Amino acid sequence: MKYTQLGRTGLQVSRLVLGTMNFGPQTDEADSHALMDAALDAGVNFFDTADIYGVDEEKGRTEKILGSWFAKGGDRRDKVVLATKMYGDMTQGKAWNAPSWPNHSKLSAVNIRRSVEASLRRLGTDHIDIYQFHHVDRATPFEEIWQAIDVLITQGKILYAGTSNFPGYKIAQANETAARTGRLGLVSEQCLYNLAERRAEMEIIPAAQEYGLGVIPWSPLHQGLLGGALRKEREGSGSRTKGGRSAAGLADPAVRAQVQAYEDLLAKHDLDPGEVALAWLLTRPGVTGPIVGPRTPAHLESALRAVELELGEELLGALDEIFPGPGPSPEAFAW
Repeated sequence: MKYTQLGRTGLQVSRLVLGTMNFGPQTDEADSHALMDAALDAGVNFFDTADIYGVDEEKGRTEKILGSWFAKGGDRRDKVVLATKMYGDMTQGKAWNAPSWPNHSKLSAVNIRRSVEASLRRLGTDHIDIYQFHHVDRATPFEEIWQAIDVLITQGKILYAGTSNFPGYKIAQANETAARTGRLGLVSEQCLYNLAERRAEMEIIPAAQEYGLGVIPWSPLHQGLLGGALRKEREGSGSRTKGGRSAAGLADPAVRAQVQAYEDLLAKHDLDPGEVALAWLLTRPGVTGPIVGPRTPAHLESALRAVELELGEELLGALDEIFPGPGPSPEAFAW
């Protein structure tokens, strides 16, 4: 496994991030434990989760599965850089962004305190390494948010703060507010970023680089679209993506033509589409590592191979032709 610094921090993390959203809804506890053991054995030390994972009827289940794995000992907790997220209402049966009882969602100091205490109980640990805001809260000032984070850091309950799904201007607001009071500020941003969805290159990634945040892409295969979707369609093995980006994307003739060109290009080089999609992200400026969410050992093994995959300049150029990015910011889209 290869490692890198998380943004401007001294924290060393693996270039793959183990995403756990499938643990519980798609993968049972025993198989989830086996996948975490395999990832740790392969050198993956960066695990990501969220308080709401576990589907609406059992929010928090995924954190509990991690907690039962940590409880097995063997230095599991000590070896893992643990990241979790908060924002949504944890009321069972409610959509994560549905209207909630006052102060039971978003980023008020009250809800930050409540949420971290609940996550610590479910995870069975005394601290969270990277505590992330799952969404922006336009109603809560960053002065209040940083005050709440300061208390948790002083108490030793969290070490760093990060974000997910933040626009560039909010990253700037958060870190400028932190800088005015001598705080470290945000250290990471999780954003939707992959070959087929490159809008993050317009503002989010430039802001993250300017402020020294590590970029952690989620949905690196665009819900299967970049994982050999057409091949799986022919083989009849892509049913899981029905209703997701893969199925919706392939219904668009222009997207279907892009994916066909992508798969044809990689077939000429005898390369796996999913592995190339991950390897491409590892070449991108500012990217710490993509979040991979394996449901089986084979998925994990494929992701691990991507770390060792070297993409030549000619192939990278061909990928840019199929999936062009927005260009340099702001010249490409402002002038």
